[in-house]
Amino acid sequence: MRLSSLLLSTLLMSTTASSLAATAPTPPQAAKKPHTVTAPHGAQRSDEYYWLRDDSRKNPQMLAYLEAENAYADAVMARLKPVESKLYEEIVGRIKQDDSSVPYRERGWWYYTRYQTGQDYPIHARREGSMDAPEQVMLDVNQLAAGKDYYNVGDWAVSQDNRLLAYAEDAVGRRQYTIRIKNLETGELYPEQIPGVSPNLVWADDNRTLFYVENDPETLLTKRVKKHVLGTPVSQDELVYEEADESFYMGISRTRDDKFVCIGVSSTVSDELRCAPAADPREFVVLAPRERDVEYDADHLGDRWVIRTNADGAKNFKLVTAPTGSTSRKDWRDWVAHREDVFIDGFELFDGFTAVAERSDGLERLRLVKPGGEEYVKADEPAYSMGLAVNAEPDTDWLRYTYTSLTTPPTTYEVNVKTGERKLLKQQPVIGYDPGRYETERVWATARDGVKVPVSLVYKKGFKRDGTAALLQYGYGSYGATMDPNFNLPVVSLLDRGMVYAIAHIRGGQEMGRQWYEDGKLFKKKNTFTDFIDVTDHLVAQGYAARDRVAAYGGSAGGLLMGAIANMAPDKYRVILSQVPFVDVVTTMLDPSIPLTTNEYDEWGNPEKKAFYDYMLSYSPYDNLRRQAYPAMFVGTGLWDSQVQYWEPAKYVARLRDVNTSDEPVVFRTNMDAGHGGKSGRFRRYRELAEMYAFLLDRLGVAESGAGSAK
Repeated sequence: MRLSSLLLSTLLMSTTASSLAATAPTPPQAAKKPHTVTAPHGAQRSDEYYWLRDDSRKNPQMLAYLEAENAYADAVMARLKPVESKLYEEIVGRIKQDDSSVPYRERGWWYYTRYQTGQDYPIHARREGSMDAPEQVMLDVNQLAAGKDYYNVGDWAVSQDNRLLAYAEDAVGRRQYTIRIKNLETGELYPEQIPGVSPNLVWADDNRTLFYVENDPETLLTKRVKKHVLGTPVSQDELVYEEADESFYMGISRTRDDKFVCIGVSSTVSDELRCAPAADPREFVVLAPRERDVEYDADHLGDRWVIRTNADGAKNFKLVTAPTGSTSRKDWRDWVAHREDVFIDGFELFDGFTAVAERSDGLERLRLVKPGGEEYVKADEPAYSMGLAVNAEPDTDWLRYTYTSLTTPPTTYEVNVKTGERKLLKQQPVIGYDPGRYETERVWATARDGVKVPVSLVYKKGFKRDGTAALLQYGYGSYGATMDPNFNLPVVSLLDRGMVYAIAHIRGGQEMGRQWYEDGKLFKKKNTFTDFIDVTDHLVAQGYAARDRVAAYGGSAGGLLMGAIANMAPDKYRVILSQVPFVDVVTTMLDPSIPLTTNEYDEWGNPEKKAFYDYMLSYSPYDNLRRQAYPAMFVGTGLWDSQVQYWEPAKYVARLRDVNTSDEPVVFRTNMDAGHGGKSGRFRRYRELAEMYAFLLDRLGVAESGAGSAK
């Protein structure tokens, strides 16, 4: 059933730029159907919109409601189409359409990705020996995506003899991939297809055996490692390892020196690695048995393992070493010590040195550990992001790294660790952009419990802190994920209109070390929300924004943040942008059949235990909607989202409409052909963003001339 064309025409007939205030379109109302959600400990909650959940995505009544919401969104946004179009043209106009990545060398071939003008998808290519050699196109994703509403290549891997390519494709957006295998010498695509997998592929040394991770068809959890032998039926693929604990994720990889194939399993608080010789990967041996609250990851080069771990009280992690045959933590020897003020984020092994990725005072840095001592790669700005680039081969004195800031486009350098010479390999071209016209700043806001929260800011030069500007504040604050001050190409359109953009590095992330994460999860989750609100208060008090011109933006777990602040402090935000929001925390976490639920008990808590249930219920956005005036909202989701299912925001918006006492619009947009990441392709997602930005500018009073005034 499709109601969109009929309903849209009806709505649009009564909606013009001149008459919007008098004849605003009427939002759809979802039907209410009694339903009780009961927890194992007996607690009950009424969920009148539970019926909107349909795992098959085929329920006609549910689809009709989503279509009606899309039609309403079309009607509300109709007068802002000129602004949306202008924003889209601005954003894509900054993109160099025939761009390419920095080539890297691996086993004698130079690999790179390039784009062609006007095309949405990349071309993965390589050249043998040098970049002057003829190009060999491995995958032209534009051809593979032709005629499809959604298409993504999640991973690809070349066999050790450089002849075969395995790749994982998703044509729905649900992150359930299918493996295909191609002969790079002949161009032949082999007939076997392996569906229902994770995008994670590793070849063994025999160039015939491919290891992959099979997903559970219902929960989509990574459950089994299997191996496929080229030319044999997929039905005969051998089970290599199966994980019984559903709180663990799974992945496979090869070590730095290519000696081992490793299966890694990870939960929120524990890891385990088992490896086998890549030349004969029949027996996988555990490097160190899993222990609760002991996390580790490892790599191998030469005659030793190097292991990053939080064992023995190293909350911010340390590096230890172990001999090649080690199977126990008893063999681990401290190498790069733990520090209370430095978080070790990762490392890369080279023959003559090791590069350690760290965080200190909320900023990234790279430490070079060499036989003769240590030194740091230098940065040039007060707020920036720095990290390891692709360093495919360990036998080199050159380290490749990336550098960016809120004013500096992504830049790739390489530095010689012996001479200190630095080379600029590439800076992402941004057409018409002059970094000298903008300024970035790092400030600290005091949270209500006295903790100092770092905030990264960017604005156009000449900005005056007089309390009149419009502000967009972004936040995430979950899973220990860090929201670094990276260059954001679309945000330039906001800065050019006089807006300020801020990233609130709130607790729940890991910007300030492991404790920063610990203080924003489980029974301390509310710190994430109050930090964000306190950052808003600080920026307004310091004159960065007008009190009535503040917008907030977050997605996924950041959408939970948006839902929480909307309930807790609706008067502090003029508009809230919420993408694929995790807003029905308790119901989702009570259902282990939903993808990701069991993996995240140590992030949010297990509501089957009453103490966790009560705490989660106290902040769950869906459950805490109440009769009050909410700000304008733009909520987005994807029908095929496997991480935050579409019905969470659908139910949230339906209930919000019941209790909201304000006249501010609530727009709910469902992408009917995509999942968690939105539409595929490098340009199509910017159309969605331009629509959201048009809504934002209008509600903040910075709408374009002739596009209608804000309310």
